[in-house]
Amino acid sequence: MTTTLKIDFVSDIACPWCAIGLAALSQAAERLTDQVQIDWHFQPFELNPGMGPEGEDLLEHLAAKYGSTPEQMRQTQEAIAARGAALGFVFSPKRTRVYNTFDAHRLLHWQGEQGGAGAQLALKRALFKSFFTDAENPSDHGVLLRLVRETGLDDARARAVLESGEYADAVRQQEAFYQQHGIHSVPAVIVNGRHLIQGGQPVEVFEQALRQIAAQQASTA
Repeated sequence: MTTTLKIDFVSDIACPWCAIGLAALSQAAERLTDQVQIDWHFQPFELNPGMGPEGEDLLEHLAAKYGSTPEQMRQTQEAIAARGAALGFVFSPKRTRVYNTFDAHRLLHWQGEQGGAGAQLALKRALFKSFFTDAENPSDHGVLLRLVRETGLDDARARAVLESGEYADAVRQQEAFYQQHGIHSVPAVIVNGRHLIQGGQPVEVFEQALRQIAAQQASTA
């Protein structure tokens, strides 16, 4: 019998560990397809909510925010690229800027309201690839609308959402909700609204956690 687990994946488009976490969690879920079905829900978190539309130089931003030295940043970027490569995800060295991600979160919220978990997952993956692999600007409406079309979503409706500011309040409310409940770093994976798995964990860690939670749920059903 298959057990359904609801996963709230709290993350930001501009978070490399979130891209790693989603790739690892997805692979863990694939290993358990005969036991576990995932009900995906993507929740917003902004690492840089005050970021301007023009973005900032990536290295300058990291140095100012974390006090990192050039050597520390180089080592971190190499470690991230290696973790991504092991999961089949490419972090491009062409990525030299960081941008505002609020409009991307509005589109994800729009998809979540449609009840299309598969569409939300596809759009999330497309956003990660666009930013980290293709070094594109996730605040650019042209980029966002192209990703909407490529994932088979409603281009006209997405354009209306972007141009109107729709779902802005809803996204901010969701961001505030998770921060008020102790989520201050991402990715945060919340299973069935109760079990928290923090960080871009290895596939094996996610697999073990999902297996244990599913077994626990099945035993109490």
